[in-house]
Amino acid sequence: MFAVVKIAGQQFRVQEGQNLYVPHITGNTGDQVEFTDVLLTDDNGTLSVGPEVKVKVAAEILGEKQGDKVIAFKMKRRKGFRKKRGHRTLFTQIRINKIA
Repeated sequence: MFAVVKIAGQQFRVQEGQNLYVPHITGNTGDQVEFTDVLLTDDNGTLSVGPEVKVKVAAEILGEKQGDKVIAFKMKRRKGFRKKRGHRTLFTQIRINKIA
């Protein structure tokens, strides 16, 4: 059984026991989270699509990790204008415990 879940504006295909990185979720390591915005489910070949899907996905927070550094560099030639900024996006690692 798998489900397509919307987490923080992005869609993820999840199965029970799967570990994945999602955009930052507030909570501590070991906390249980529940996602109710399920877009699609597949139960042994039976697809359920749309708002009539009444399935919840339970997950556990395993930790946090920063992504790769992204550089935003702006420059205007012949003007002496240079601006270099960078950031590292924070991700949360979760484990899917149950799809029910």
